[in-house]
Amino acid sequence: MKSDPVTAIASTIACNLDSDILSAAIPLFEESRVEAIEWAFDSLDFSEVPEWFSDLIDAYSKEGRLIGHGVFFSIFSGRWSIQQQEWLDNLKKLSARFKFDHITEHFGFMTGANFHYGAPLAVPFNSKTLTIGRDRLNRIYDACQCPVGLENLAFSYSIDEVKKHGEFLETLVEPVNGFIILDLHNLYCQMHNFSISFDEIIKLYPVDRVREFHISGGSWENSSLSGKRIRRDTHDDAVPDEVYQLLDSALDHCKNVRYVTMEQLGSGLKTEESRSNFYNDFLKMQQIVRNKTSVPNDAENTFFPPKIVPPGDIIEDENLYIEQQQLSYILENSTSYDDAVSRIKSSVLAKSDWGIESWAPHMLETAISIAQKWKKK
Repeated sequence: MKSDPVTAIASTIACNLDSDILSAAIPLFEESRVEAIEWAFDSLDFSEVPEWFSDLIDAYSKEGRLIGHGVFFSIFSGRWSIQQQEWLDNLKKLSARFKFDHITEHFGFMTGANFHYGAPLAVPFNSKTLTIGRDRLNRIYDACQCPVGLENLAFSYSIDEVKKHGEFLETLVEPVNGFIILDLHNLYCQMHNFSISFDEIIKLYPVDRVREFHISGGSWENSSLSGKRIRRDTHDDAVPDEVYQLLDSALDHCKNVRYVTMEQLGSGLKTEESRSNFYNDFLKMQQIVRNKTSVPNDAENTFFPPKIVPPGDIIEDENLYIEQQQLSYILENSTSYDDAVSRIKSSVLAKSDWGIESWAPHMLETAISIAQKWKKK
């Protein structure tokens, strides 16, 4: 591992216990290029982790270059679940064993009735989701005792959601002095799917709260409704040139960035060519980062809460839970786009803060595809 100054922006790999990811990353580790690792700590039972992987995590932990990324907490679920409590208990145990420089989770709620099966989708930006989200972030901080943040969502139903997302994120993380992972491929999805430029969209985000960038690849899906190609955040291909351009530009806007993390699923790293692309993608990312002269200033935000407030009673909203369950069921079980529209219009979602009346047809079609892909058979 390269021991860079603590003020440097660390070129990072999303590194999990996956043979394909690890095989692709070995040359980078051997060349001491991997300056930090991001570990999806909730993706496996740590009691079953082999000793060598635990040693890898521990080595980066001791250097202050280990960050944790959650996948399955479902921060906006209207009803508190046993699985969420178990998630927090596990995070607390891991945080006592390893030193995380920060912990993050995905924005949204998980579709599907089964924990660990589903896809994160948007929620209404209103007072009840804000209250629940703040409560959950406070609980995450209480468990890990380090800075906490949220990743911007790749999926939106409407351009109105796209334009409000950054402001809502800022309001959401403010009580815990939290930060944002600005996933640049997610931003690329929003830009393409809603025809909005980088200059327009970056102004909608609180750039001083960005502590980490993600870059990744994805895929295209054709809309049968609009004939438009939809960009999907599937993490199963090489990083597009457009995302590197976004990285170069975003580094000029976001002065508190500490980590730039490359993500890819192991399923996209099965061949020698894909592993070679992964290696070259990382080098390209690292060179862009090193070309930037800006480093954190003396007045940097530590992203620790200004005041420690222990969690109180768990906040729930049964109406939100019912809405989420109905939406999940409709997305997962509709036989067609028209069937989904009919069901949504006759559900509790109609004329509500979900704003279904303004949803772009091609994005509802995409939501159906996402939900049905991840539905447990």
